[in-house]
Formats: sequence, C-alpha cells, structure tokens
Amino acid sequence: MLNSANGGENRLPEEKRKMQIILLSGGSGKRLWPLSNETRSKQFLCLLKSPDSHPESMVQRIVRQLSGCIPEAKLTAATSLSQRDAIVNQVGNRIDVVTEPERRDTFAAIVLASAYLAGEKGCCTDEVIVVMPCDPYTEKGYYETISLMAKAVEEQRADLVLMGVKPENASGELGYILAEDDGSSKAGDVLKVKQFVEKPSPAKAEEMITRGAFWNGGVFAFRLGWLLEFAKRYVNVESYEKVREEYSKLPKVSFDFEVLEKAVSVGMIPFEGKWSDLGDWGVLTKHLTSRAIGNTVMAGNDFDTYAINELGIPMLCVGAKNLVVAASPDGILIADKNSCELVKDYVDQMKNRPMYEERRWGAYKVIDRITFPDGHCALTKQLYLKPGGNISYQLHRHREEVWTFVNGEGLLALDGKVRRVSRGDVIHIAKGELHAVKALSDLHIIEVQSGDNLIEEDIERFPWSWEE
Repeated sequence: MLNSANGGENRLPEEKRKMQIILLSGGSGKRLWPLSNETRSKQFLCLLKSPDSHPESMVQRIVRQLSGCIPEAKLTAATSLSQRDAIVNQVGNRIDVVTEPERRDTFAAIVLASAYLAGEKGCCTDEVIVVMPCDPYTEKGYYETISLMAKAVEEQRADLVLMGVKPENASGELGYILAEDDGSSKAGDVLKVKQFVEKPSPAKAEEMITRGAFWNGGVFAFRLGWLLEFAKRYVNVESYEKVREEYSKLPKVSFDFEVLEKAVSVGMIPFEGKWSDLGDWGVLTKHLTSRAIGNTVMAGNDFDTYAINELGIPMLCVGAKNLVVAASPDGILIADKNSCELVKDYVDQMKNRPMYEERRWGAYKVIDRITFPDGHCALTKQLYLKPGGNISYQLHRHREEVWTFVNGEGLLALDGKVRRVSRGDVIHIAKGELHAVKALSDLHIIEVQSGDNLIEEDIERFPWSWEE
C-alpha cells in the first residue's frame, strides 16, 4: 500500500478545496451505428430511463448522478467541436465545455482542459482533478470511490490515483491494472500499481484476472500542478491560450500510454460495484427498460430481440430471435446480439454523411437526397429550432435553399432585412445571399437545398445582432 508521494508543497486550506471533474467526451460513433455517428456518439443517445421515467442519455445520467453524489464537484467536459452543441443541449449550464482545436487523443485533451481550469477558472495548482469518462453505467459506490481517490491525492498518498474495477469477464476491449496487495488492505486503501496491460488477448486477460488484476475504469485523480508539469515538456502551459496555440505539439497518444506508463508514484483504489461500459449493442440492450423503442411493434415469440426505430415509418418484428434491429436516418442494422462487437469493423464501409445532428439551436434530420445524371444535387432537411435558438448569419457559395415554415414563429434576416415568419411562409435563398433565422417558439422548417456540392462546410458566417 502507498502512504506518501513527493510534491504538493503549495497546499490549499481544506475549506477552500473543491473537486474539479473533467468528463471526457469523444468516440467515433461506430459501435452503436446507425443511431450514433461522428457527432452523435453513444453518450448522447437518449435510450436509458431517468428516475422519473423520462428518456435519458449516458452523459445526462452521469451529470445527474454526479450532482447528487458529489454536489460540490465542478464539471468540465473535454470534447471535440463537433460534439459541443450536443453536450450544451443535453446538460445546459451545469457544465463548462472545452473543445479541442483538433483531435489528438486523451492526453492532449486532458492537458487542454487542465490548462483551462488553471488559466480560465483560476484553479490553484494544488487543486485535485478527477478525469473520468462520460458514459459508464454505474451506481452510487462508484462516486464514493471517486471521492476516496480525491482524498488520497489530497493526502499525498500518490501523485496519480486510478480506479480499478473488479472484472466480470476476460474482456479484450479494456485495459488491466495489477496492484500489490498482501491481503491486509481495507476499503479505501491505495494499492501500489505494478503493471498495466492495455487491451490484451482473451488468454492474457484470463491470466491477468487469475493474478488479481482489475479493469482500468479510465478514472484518474491528480493535482493540477502535477499534470501541468508533465505537459511542460511539450507546450508552454503559462496560459490556456498558449496551450491552444501549441496544441499540435502535444503527442497524439492516450493518457494511459503517455502518463500512466511514465509516472513514478501511481496508486489504485478498487471499486467492486455495478459498472458497465455500454460499448456495443449487446451490452447496451441489457440496460434498456423496453425491448421496443420508437414506432415499433413486436409480434410473435420474439426471443429476446430489441428493436429501436428513429424513423417516421413503422417497424414490425415478427418471431425475431436474439436480434438487435436499429433504424435511423443514418441506416438500418440487423445483428445477432452475440455478434454486435463486429459492427465497428464494418461501419467505415457505410460511406455516408451524418443524417442527424444536434446543434446549439436545436437539431436537423436529412429526410431525402438525390443526385441527377448531370451532377446536380438536391437534399431535403427537417430543421427544429428551440425557442430562442438561432442559425448564424451566413451565406452559401454552392447551393440555394428554399425554406418552408411548417410550424411555430420566428424572425428571418435576409440580406440585412428582418421580418416575422410563421407557418405557411416560403422563402427562397439564392447563392451568396446572407440569411439567418431565430425561433420565437418551437420552430419547424423544411429546407430543400439545390446545387452542385451539398456539404455542411459550404458556409461562410458573418456577425449579426437580433436586437431591434
């Protein structure tokens, strides 16, 4: 067991300390295709049920549990720009958001978020930082272990404290931690880590479990100054702006490889409660409260089949055996539950743009697209703007648009002129014409794009004020 660690001379008075939690939000959206994609990763899927029986996403569940179990904790999400709007939409002002200038894996993301806490939030170098994923399915004891980890860092029992999760099986999708334990340890003791093995073969995983190894739960606790000292070998950490400017100098590598394998004083606190990485359909379906979600009818003896339908058209499953059937604007999946881990290996063959995205102003769904023989393209979207939400003042070089307002009221800005719009209004927006819209109530628009290159990147934004 570890009892002390070097460093930590500049300690905050206990009454002024608070835990800072960095939630890592990343993922490519491959394993839960077609409901997830590059911008709508698994943590944003509202498939779970909250205590009041409302649909809830993984990130909403984690933020709710943190607020209840560690109410003093301050939360910061480290994510990509493409996921920022989804986080803001789902958890609002309960969390700060730090976006990476580019994706460079978890080490760089954690350094950037730590620099934000130091430079923008005024956190002392002695403040305890806990880094954790935003999507585990777990319970109260998990957060109690996090509090023990933070306390261990405060007491300087190790520079870096990890959470080890008691394994349920020999999974090759997770890392393993082997710690020194003479059998005398008690709950909350910090065990000295002696070996890491990242995603071993099934045979190696079995061997690690036999030797008493724990899963690496991806939760780390450390002092802010300790991590920033670690980052100094790559970038100037004097300010948050400096770290952003030099972000490409940080190695594109995981925190595990860059820090865990190089740190000298590393400890682990075991967690033996309920924990699951909802990483594929086979695992996720074990935690769903309904086997039919959306416009779906299950008929006959369906033998433990789950069907999730996000399309407007009905889905009928008759006598389906041990399947996952999932349908969204991005595609349709029919998979044996025992083969769901293979989904990620084939998603790259589905060459397709995201067909559904959450944005800060609401969401959009692509409902039709066509390319004509001469190369001309047409694409139809359904836009939803929440009250107060607005699409930026912008123009397009390669497409024109027709907006049909089908419900709600809003303000339309078109080449500097503002007018009210509501159900039944139809607006033509030519190439190069500046336009924006703001919702005064729930606003629904059907948008038809027409042009030679219909891509989301065909946008030039300009400043605009809605003040009259």
